[in-house]
Amino acid sequence: MRDPRYDILFEPQAIGPLVAKNRFYQVPHCNGAGYRDPSAAAAMRGIKAEGGWGVIFTEQTEMHHTSEITPFIELRLWEDQDIPALRKMSDAMKTHGALAGIQLAYSGINGPNFYTKEVPLAVSAGPIRTFTNDPVQARALDKTDIRNLRRWFVNAAKRSKLAGFDLICLYGAHGFGIFQHFLSRATNQRGDEYGGSLENRSRFAREVVADMRDAVGDTMGITMRVSLDETIGEMGFSNAEVRDFIEMNRDLPDLWDLAHGAWEDCSGPSRFKEEAAQEQLVRGIRELSDKPVVGVGRFTSPDVMARMIRSGTLDFIGCARPSIADPFLPQKIEQGRIEDIRECIGCNICVTGDMTQSISRCTQNPTFMEEWRKGWHPEKMNAKGESQSVLVVGAGPAGLEAARALSLRGYDVALAEAGTALGGRVAKERLLPGLSAWGRVADYRAYQLSQRPNVQTYFNSALSAEDILGFGFQNVAIATGATWRADGVARMHVTPIPNSGMPVFTPDDLMAGRLPSGKVVVFDDDHYYMGGVLAELCAQKGCDVTLVTPSAYVSDWTLNTLEQGAIHRRLVAAGVKIVLNQGIAALTSSGVSTSCVYTGAASEIGCDAVVMVASRISNDGLFLDLQARAADWADAGIRSVKVIGDACAPGPIAWATYAGHRYARELDMPDIGDALPFRREVTALAVD
Repeated sequence: MRDPRYDILFEPQAIGPLVAKNRFYQVPHCNGAGYRDPSAAAAMRGIKAEGGWGVIFTEQTEMHHTSEITPFIELRLWEDQDIPALRKMSDAMKTHGALAGIQLAYSGINGPNFYTKEVPLAVSAGPIRTFTNDPVQARALDKTDIRNLRRWFVNAAKRSKLAGFDLICLYGAHGFGIFQHFLSRATNQRGDEYGGSLENRSRFAREVVADMRDAVGDTMGITMRVSLDETIGEMGFSNAEVRDFIEMNRDLPDLWDLAHGAWEDCSGPSRFKEEAAQEQLVRGIRELSDKPVVGVGRFTSPDVMARMIRSGTLDFIGCARPSIADPFLPQKIEQGRIEDIRECIGCNICVTGDMTQSISRCTQNPTFMEEWRKGWHPEKMNAKGESQSVLVVGAGPAGLEAARALSLRGYDVALAEAGTALGGRVAKERLLPGLSAWGRVADYRAYQLSQRPNVQTYFNSALSAEDILGFGFQNVAIATGATWRADGVARMHVTPIPNSGMPVFTPDDLMAGRLPSGKVVVFDDDHYYMGGVLAELCAQKGCDVTLVTPSAYVSDWTLNTLEQGAIHRRLVAAGVKIVLNQGIAALTSSGVSTSCVYTGAASEIGCDAVVMVASRISNDGLFLDLQARAADWADAGIRSVKVIGDACAPGPIAWATYAGHRYARELDMPDIGDALPFRREVTALAVD
């Protein structure tokens, strides 16, 4: 069943004393669960084992209490009582023959220690480097501290073995991790034998690996994750230096795990990073060591994966986000089911779980992190309930996912779309600058529906409540989306912005091809990607663009998707003028009146048109009409009517696919009353 071109991806590969069954390597990735939701994280990793991954790693695991990164919720291996939760995870990882790996991290200059209240320890003294510029400084490790730190790593290695792991990853990439801090002259300004030359800066890594080999190296593989290039100038750990480091220490770990620069460099969204974007930085490194190499690059194409192996660039295909979007990616390649892969769209909504200390989501895979909490499996649906038919109104992301999942349960599904294309908002947004990959949300579901004999799709079908009452469907899902407001009502304004004659365009106007001209002000009170994307679009079309936002950042919420800096740079390069901390008080016939969000100080910006990126209004009129005629449902054979997705409450696309999937899962299921709709773990009280 497998295409012979991909046979190379399924060859077993040695990592130290162990052998991975194939080259599919789920590199460490966070998920918002950490020490708070260990069973949810364990089940998520177990699903990947079932999906065929040869190597599966945890996320960053804090290995000692003197270095932790509260408020972020990662795993912890501080003491023996942390072992059982991690053992549950390693057991799940190994259920289908995968190697289970744990990533051990000592955060050093990145660890503010807000929970433990310990004084942070770093390679060199300096301010803590965090996302939020915490007003804390670290003191430099002295020789006793370094000896202690080496011992703590050995203790963590022994606990990792007791917890059932096969592999240990020593974290030194993305600007995080004590190993990178020793290697980089930006964070290592020591004058002793641990600083200065590259050989000296490598000393700590050599010592820790030697210590750990003595402790567990006969039974566990030791990998090291290093930065390919810090990209911070002359003081940074450059790509040339990482090559020198690997050649100098060619046999140091059992595998080299290569990751680019800062986290936003390594996991940049598809809007700014193509598949295999790190290939040039990695190429040739494999020749410098006798040990295997794994690299990442949001690999979604089996052809690109096979090329990376055949060219000698990589020995393992490292994936984080693609393994989230489709945990069964290896199995689908092996079974010749390439068209069934849910491709990662690179939106980075998964990253926001970690950044917001919440349970992660995936736009493509709504079951991500719900494997244990709700019992959702990405490839299997629960059995059909007692009813037979469902009408889904609206073929956007919520409607498409609902129809797909309902059909898998065995329902007869009719999908009614008012327009002439599937995808709803995705069909329009995929045409905006940089968002073409997002179209896979619709493409995947359209193909899956085309393979289902129990789904009928109807275009040009704008339905009324009277129409639906006459059809005879037992269940009705209203997924009619939402419309962008033109009046400015959002966060700053709860009533419409006064307008005395200024032409106003909405995102819907621009996506429909109705574009402004001349001098344009884009007002962004949405703060996700849309304001920046439309400012870029207007600049591409020759407009003189000024982006105004009440926030201190352009596209403020995209700090959580690791793209805020890239968006700002892209807009500056496009000639967009950026005005921060300013709201629009009024629209006049010649421009906009702005006011400082802090002082209220007023100013004027002349323009010919305003693009208003504010909030959206749910298109729930059909649902409300049906509710008003609830007394007629029984005679029409209708058992349930539910509004889902943006028609219920507008949100990111991932919220819509989740809503569609949840509707499909819960249809005809027993009423749980006031019970929680998911499982959770509660901290146990300590024995006094």
